[in-house]
Amino acid sequence: METRRPRLSPDELQLLRWLLGGVLMLLSIATVFYLDIDSGAMAAVAAAGVLAALARPALPARVPVWAHRLAFPAIVLFFAGDLWHTGQLLPAIVRLDLLLLLYRGMSHRAQRDDLQVVVLGLFLIVVAGVLTVSLLFAAQILVFTACALGLLMAVTIAAATEGGQAPKLAVRGVTPLWAAHADWTRLFRRLREISDWRLIASGAALFLGVIAMSGLLFLLIPRFQLENSLFLERFVTKKAMTGFRDSIKFGDITDITQDDGIAFNVDVSDAAQAPAEPYWRMVVLDEYHDGGFSLSSGLRSRGVFGRERTEANIRTGGHGVRGAPTWTFYLESGVSRYLPILGRFDALRFREAQNFRYSADLMLVALRDEPATMTAYRAEGMAGDSSELADPTFAGRWKNRAVPSVLPLQLALNLSGDDKNTVARIAAGIAPGADPDAGEFAQRAGAFLRRQHGFSLSPRIPGGPGDPLVRWMASGEPGHCELFAGALVLMARSAGFPARVVTGFKGGTWNAYSGNYTIRNSDAHAWAEVWDEHKKAWLREDPLALAAEASASGENGGAALAARTDRSWSARINSIRVFWYRRIVNFDQQSQADTLKAVKNATDDSGRWLRFEVVGAARRIKSWFLGPWDGPRLARVAAAAAAVVWVSWLFVTGRWRISALGRGRRGDPVRREAGRWLVRLDGPAAVVADLQRLRYGPAPTWPRPSEVFRKARQAARSRRRWPVSFRRTS
Repeated sequence: METRRPRLSPDELQLLRWLLGGVLMLLSIATVFYLDIDSGAMAAVAAAGVLAALARPALPARVPVWAHRLAFPAIVLFFAGDLWHTGQLLPAIVRLDLLLLLYRGMSHRAQRDDLQVVVLGLFLIVVAGVLTVSLLFAAQILVFTACALGLLMAVTIAAATEGGQAPKLAVRGVTPLWAAHADWTRLFRRLREISDWRLIASGAALFLGVIAMSGLLFLLIPRFQLENSLFLERFVTKKAMTGFRDSIKFGDITDITQDDGIAFNVDVSDAAQAPAEPYWRMVVLDEYHDGGFSLSSGLRSRGVFGRERTEANIRTGGHGVRGAPTWTFYLESGVSRYLPILGRFDALRFREAQNFRYSADLMLVALRDEPATMTAYRAEGMAGDSSELADPTFAGRWKNRAVPSVLPLQLALNLSGDDKNTVARIAAGIAPGADPDAGEFAQRAGAFLRRQHGFSLSPRIPGGPGDPLVRWMASGEPGHCELFAGALVLMARSAGFPARVVTGFKGGTWNAYSGNYTIRNSDAHAWAEVWDEHKKAWLREDPLALAAEASASGENGGAALAARTDRSWSARINSIRVFWYRRIVNFDQQSQADTLKAVKNATDDSGRWLRFEVVGAARRIKSWFLGPWDGPRLARVAAAAAAVVWVSWLFVTGRWRISALGRGRRGDPVRREAGRWLVRLDGPAAVVADLQRLRYGPAPTWPRPSEVFRKARQAARSRRRWPVSFRRTS
């Protein structure tokens, strides 16, 4: 005798639906935390509500009936008020989605409600997928897909157990039987009992096959920038998360170094030319006032940065270095609107048109807004060493410095008389009785600061009157990079050398698995640039860099990168991120342009063919109407008109007659199913009689088919016989 495998009861299927729906909602709600949208509190409330309903499935029945009636208008009013108050469409829609998920999670659902849960969750998945490229999120998508497929399968099986009918919506305020007797321990035990390793293995293999095929298609098919086509990033509030802005206060860069997150990754075409200690320039700050440096209005003006441009390429006219490698940057969102670069370059290419302003004098590129997604760009002809930065424009201004109107701001101190005297005294003590050039003075000043002060991420600036930076210079307290760089700038200016502060990143690690630089927020740094009149260039001076480090920074190649090679697990994970970026970014748009051209040509050809056919048909109709109307022709037209009128009358007034044409007893699906059961089922007599009425009797005398087939299945179970038709229809 064949052993019947255990099956889930209808109540257990409903409980499984409830579980899968709750997990699906929790996965969807979790995607909100990937977005830069102020919805964390609402997401936490929605998650708490769904978890409570999962823990106690009978809880939704305690919600008053009036609350269900007021839920929809209240949600609509909330959405309207949110949109009116914030004026941001996408965040308002995300919060609306969270409210709808909370409502569905706190009420017993019918089949159509489960489908709504899938759609609502899919919206959050799509939004988060467009605005993030996190590997953790990619794994979350896979889990979401598996749960969604499981939920749809559970809904289908539950509907089949009800005779093909969708599960009825529970009456408000009344607890369904499956919820009243919910027992999660028993459900998991039953799932373990009915599980078949062959079914699980085949399902897992099929799911992994779909993932593998999707990944293969992703690697082979050229990508288009969907996030820019959807304009989703324009609806999200943008803000810089690290603090690289047009101004800094002492401690801003130090706050960035507390974060170990990845700021950007860099590919270099020739690792033999990769510097061991690169300085990634981002912002130049030349104005000092009230204990902080900022980008002056003069450098922000149109004459220095130029007008805003919307292009995909920046060309400098051969200012780069011949034979230099190609650098590809993958800048994470929220770092800054200023792009990190090493120095002068021949060309800089974005993967798409950007709104930016470019300063050839400062060698800075500033986007209009901080990117909300990963931004990729490629620099060609850029050397890895930016220790000297030529500036012909500033050289001309410095030559004419005797004219007060062109006196460079890089000489201004903006200090009181006492503070100026203190800085001058310290600067004079660096090189007594000598007249050093700019490079020598900067090195002596850096050495003095290292002897006088230690390094600390939490420095203490002595109290008292006057400028805080001057007070720190006169003390022996330790300090961070901003204090060292700012102090060197003030000393250089006091000695008559133009100087400025530069912020960005220093160093980074070399990923041994993906072969690229990885720069983290903890690598944020500030240093000084001092003007050398003889070289007509800005000289980089890092007060915190030791002489041994400075000499080692000139070495390139694999030997220099050996000390920075990272083989940790975080490097392995980040190598996957870099591989992902390399496949997403495609700077060669020719293939995409060819595809679009082919689509355009096909559309034009189709349009021409359609116009030709329409014109030809119109000519044929016209010639037919203009033809001779004799007796036989009039008879044919009258007969065709009568046929059209008759068919129309049948369709409007006697549609049941048309549906009955050509359909005999064997063509009806109910009669066909009843015939299968009559062949395979031998009793009981009442069930057989009902099946015979369905098979041979007129339709008005039929009993309810779903009820008859349900009794037939019960009879088959009682005899431990499973017909082929039952497997196919259940």
